[in-house]
Amino acid sequence: MKKLIIILFFLSFSNLYASEIKLEKIADGLKKPWSLSFIDKENVVITERSGKLFTLNLLDKIISEIKHNLSVLESYQGGLLDVLYDKDQVYISYSENRGDWKTSTSVAKGKFNKKNIEFKNIFRAEPPIDSGYHFGSRLAIKDDHLYITAGERGQGMIAQDASKHPGSVIRINLDGSIPKDNPKFKGKKDWLPEIFQIGVRNPQGLALSPFDDKIYMTNHGAKGGDWFGSANFAENYGWKILGWGGTNYSGTKIGPKWKPGFTKAIKYWVPSIAVSAMTIYNGTTFKEWNGDALVASLKDQSLRKIKFKNNKFLNEEIIFKGNIGRIRDIKIHKETGDLYMLSDNGELWRMYK
Repeated sequence: MKKLIIILFFLSFSNLYASEIKLEKIADGLKKPWSLSFIDKENVVITERSGKLFTLNLLDKIISEIKHNLSVLESYQGGLLDVLYDKDQVYISYSENRGDWKTSTSVAKGKFNKKNIEFKNIFRAEPPIDSGYHFGSRLAIKDDHLYITAGERGQGMIAQDASKHPGSVIRINLDGSIPKDNPKFKGKKDWLPEIFQIGVRNPQGLALSPFDDKIYMTNHGAKGGDWFGSANFAENYGWKILGWGGTNYSGTKIGPKWKPGFTKAIKYWVPSIAVSAMTIYNGTTFKEWNGDALVASLKDQSLRKIKFKNNKFLNEEIIFKGNIGRIRDIKIHKETGDLYMLSDNGELWRMYK
């Protein structure tokens, strides 16, 4: 593969500086890649929705497949989804084949091995549903807890039913057991014990901020109403009572953008940009962005920077748009601070100065 570098000039009017940003294509030929996670400074692990799992060396560009035992059913938006490497363990979310075309947003854990990983489920969203939509399915670790987003599978008001997992943010211990301080044990007795927050539709981004130790997320609205916000203990984002500014695809109204009693997002997009992955920047390459949210998008094909403080939106800037296609995932190289992004057209890109 020939080396391709795109040079961008990003002008921040709020900070009155201009930066030369470079985009370098690291790899291509991937098929429907969904997520990447750093194993070390030279190697990443990558998922494809078809069910394949790979390692990629960032220096020699060699891609190697890892065999695994997961029963993945790829159906429309489903397949092998988010991956998170942490302390020699691999956490992975996927649309699990539950039989009769029913699937669940499931999460498994296995010890990392370059050749073969034997995974064991540590969470299943119940009930299984015959739908290829809205798996959500991002992962983040905070302390000894694993946070999981479980989409509402296109079932709408199921996101208001805390006796079912779809449409919620999940919080479990790293071994799959249930934290004793989850909402069910702190006043939400009717909630399933794994549920941390309810009322989400299709949450496509999830990340821990090292600056305030909070979990942040992005979520797809319907026709409009995408948002960026925080994951909050025992709260409710309101889907499908609220429409967040969007409408049904038929054009009919869903509900108000927000009303008291529900969690208010930090930033809404109407019309939709089709938000995908996000991260809170922490690094040296773009040190002036430290603490800002970087939000990727699919339909809009943009990378956006959001400055916020105490859950209040301050400003938004488009870093680039349309240069690498639909951006599916974004991660920070912990040592260099460079950004790595997967695009739906099967490419891995590095952003640096």
